[in-house]
Amino acid sequence: MNGTGAPNEAGGEESAARRYQVLARKYRPLTFAHMVGQEALVRTLTNAIDSGRLAHAFLFTGVRGVGKTTAARILARALNCTGDAAADGGPTANPCGVCENCRAIAEDRHVDVIEMDAASRTGVDDIREIIEGVRYRPVMGRYKIYIIDEVHMLSRNAFNALLKTLEEPPAHVKFIFATTEARRLPVTVLSRCQRFDLRRIDSDALKAYLARLATAEGVVLQADALSLLVRGADGSARDGISLLDQAISHAGADGAVAVDDSARRTVSAATVRRMMGLADRHRIVDLFERLMAGDAAAVLDQFAALYADSADPEQVLQDLLDLTHWLTRRKVVGPAADADAVSEDEAVRGAALAERLTMGELGRAWQILFKGLEEVQAAPMGARATEMVLLRLVYAVDLPTPDRLTSSDDAGRSGSGSPDRGGEAAAERVAPAVAGAAGPSPQALPAERARGPAMRASDGVGFEDRGFEGQAADRRDGSASDRAMPQTFEALVALVADKREPVLRSHLLHDVRLVSFAPGDVSLHLLDGAPRDLPGRLVRKLDLWTGRKWTVQAVASDEAAPTITAQKEARAAEDRESALEDSLVRATLDAFPGARVKTVRPDRGERTPDAAG
Repeated sequence: MNGTGAPNEAGGEESAARRYQVLARKYRPLTFAHMVGQEALVRTLTNAIDSGRLAHAFLFTGVRGVGKTTAARILARALNCTGDAAADGGPTANPCGVCENCRAIAEDRHVDVIEMDAASRTGVDDIREIIEGVRYRPVMGRYKIYIIDEVHMLSRNAFNALLKTLEEPPAHVKFIFATTEARRLPVTVLSRCQRFDLRRIDSDALKAYLARLATAEGVVLQADALSLLVRGADGSARDGISLLDQAISHAGADGAVAVDDSARRTVSAATVRRMMGLADRHRIVDLFERLMAGDAAAVLDQFAALYADSADPEQVLQDLLDLTHWLTRRKVVGPAADADAVSEDEAVRGAALAERLTMGELGRAWQILFKGLEEVQAAPMGARATEMVLLRLVYAVDLPTPDRLTSSDDAGRSGSGSPDRGGEAAAERVAPAVAGAAGPSPQALPAERARGPAMRASDGVGFEDRGFEGQAADRRDGSASDRAMPQTFEALVALVADKREPVLRSHLLHDVRLVSFAPGDVSLHLLDGAPRDLPGRLVRKLDLWTGRKWTVQAVASDEAAPTITAQKEARAAEDRESALEDSLVRATLDAFPGARVKTVRPDRGERTPDAAG
């Protein structure tokens, strides 16, 4: 429902002694000019009335609270106004508001304007009353008008009973239907109505409208609080007014009242958040950063703090979904996405997050949160269900994206050449905004501190999440093991591939640099994309597969070898350079402008170029 910044006639004249009237009724628009955000509807109806081209049945459809019933009542006044504006004896697009017809319709007592709620009166008998009534001429108005709200709720038999009258009603009868679900109306009904689709009210229009109402009520509405109300209204003016009404009441009840020089109460963003069960937007960004950094302990602590501050668990997930959607749009359309009521600090942090995260990571976060929201809505204990969803996302951060798995498999099968590292950026992890929240990486520690104790399966430390790699799989791999002992790091990676461990193999290819290797003793320099429990996970597998005890250490070293993937890329580059020195290759490239050497494959012990244009 839409409104204006000024109260209607009844609201403007009421004294303080009269009972309180909710803002949604107090500021209900009484003319088309006062409707907000429905310019197309107003223009079309105004032109139709001015030109005398009036349909006998109107259908107003749209989401809740955008003005369907309000538009129906204004149209009823326009059709029956007999004041100065209608001096020519016909309907007017600007009802006067003071004639008997206008006042009676505004006060819901006009005998010729009949409103029916189809949600409670759905049967044939209810429609039969209308059919009987249309035969009689209006008593005091120009037209007899039937307003049927939520018309889609009528039964099929009721629709069938109405059809004939709806197709050829008497000249003095007008039907006005309102519904949120036009798709549920029979086509035979839709074809007999002039349809108007009311749109959601855009954020700027709704923000200006609520600000006017707050001023009229003598309330200072802070900018952040106004943004929260607009976001909660979701394009519905009625929802926005109701939230504003509630926020004003909360500001007077929770002690968070500020008074300026004119003794006007202030509605703050904190008040609106408490009222709506919302989490602080900055804290949601903090939580998202911890999630994408894989810091489980910090995630649980932050969610516990939000829950203690009365944040609704379901709303926390919804806010994370909104943030994920915004970051995805920010990555696609750039700064234009920041226009969605975000602060300058949020815009800066969002730009940094969108830059670091890949589309694959954002898409995976959306899927996990979206599925998790459904689970939380059905769970008896929302907070615990939310924690499980958040932990699921934390541990999914370490999983390679599908493009990285694909490139790894391609590289393993080819055995030479340069694999496509389309997922290379997926290895980059989001650093938390607060330094040290996820703990220092091995590279950031002094060498004597970075070289921690060797991590062994026999130490009894649970390095792996049994949800991802179960004990049954371990026993199966061990029983089938040929007890082969890898003699090189490349052989070790090949063993991991043979044992069908694609996630572990991907990390070994992309995210570690070899410091030293001896059968049974490995030192690795972990890059940002490697999970911190990678050495322990590798130890458990190698002990099982080879039947010997292994030691795998995480070591910070500037002299570590490049990653296996980087070495393959370097060798492929060398092969391409060597191929370009071949006279036949140069002649071929000269003969086909635009051609280039893409890969070099071994052929009978020699490397020959594969030119691809």
